[in-house]
Amino acid sequence: MADFFEVDFLGVETKSSGDAIALRYSIGGGPQAIHVVDGGYIATGEKIVEHIRKHYGSTVIDNVVLTHPDRDHANGLRKVLEDCTVRRLWMHRPWNYAEQLLPSFPTYSSADRLRSKLRSVYAAPVELETIALEKGIPIAEPFQGQMIGPFNVMAPTFDRWLECVVDSNKTPETANESTMDSALANMWNVVKAAAAKLKAAAWGEEYFPPEGTSAENEMSVVQYAFLNNTKVLLTGDTGRDGLQEAIDYAPAVGLTLPGITLFQVPHHGGRHNVSTEVLDQLHGPRLSALPEETAWTAICSSAKEDADHPRLSVKRAMLHRGAHFAATEGRDLCFGRGISREGWSAVPQETYPYEQED
Repeated sequence: MADFFEVDFLGVETKSSGDAIALRYSIGGGPQAIHVVDGGYIATGEKIVEHIRKHYGSTVIDNVVLTHPDRDHANGLRKVLEDCTVRRLWMHRPWNYAEQLLPSFPTYSSADRLRSKLRSVYAAPVELETIALEKGIPIAEPFQGQMIGPFNVMAPTFDRWLECVVDSNKTPETANESTMDSALANMWNVVKAAAAKLKAAAWGEEYFPPEGTSAENEMSVVQYAFLNNTKVLLTGDTGRDGLQEAIDYAPAVGLTLPGITLFQVPHHGGRHNVSTEVLDQLHGPRLSALPEETAWTAICSSAKEDADHPRLSVKRAMLHRGAHFAATEGRDLCFGRGISREGWSAVPQETYPYEQED
């Protein structure tokens, strides 16, 4: 069997965006392998299972990866674990590090209490752990340097991930929790409202807010694989720190940048997740005009009903660097090499927006 791969970005269509990605590949004449990255919401799980059964002809999944504990990534994986034969589940389990984390949470007097709190705030991955343990599915934690099939885990490092757990607005705070949660929620609401304003912008102009994304998103697993001479980078909801960590680690896995061929636009096209500096390193500097032919593809998982994603500033930034940009927006998108799928057609390039968020 000749080498091939296909990556399916499945449409997660609710009022908020979510991520659900299925991959199939064969390397070196070996049997096909299946890899699932995130599962969207509960209703998405059935769709993933049916997609794999229909298009991959199997329900045996080699690796299931939860990039980070948000419900729009985790909940659909319950159905995948329940209905499929899963050989390994990859996810972080903060509660396993309660003793190590205890000094960072002085309002907690024992590791057991902190462990219990962490399990309650991270209920979505705890439910996946419960199913995996009941079915005897091995669980591994994905940190930089590990391999998931042909994919290198580029980020997070263990130390940075642990800092994200401490900084997360879900975990206990040294100050009053409810006060802090409320303050953070208000801060993000202000930022979000400000981001909704649009202004005209010429080709090449870029503006990204100085604030990065949440610590929760920065926990995301970033994966890279070189398949059929194609550089594939899957990012979850990671932010600028996670992308920079992946960039800095690239030489260790033989990845020369810029030059990603298939790029998952992080966090449904959120503008707090990328910057001009990070995108220049991944994809090269801005071009003088939209090229007639594109050299790489940027795919964004965003719901049609989600008016906040993708941000126009992010779409523009991808086009500035010569990407073919596509967003799921209620449909399934497939990117592959060495294999074709009957009945599927090419997705047209998005129109360049001459506005961006202020």
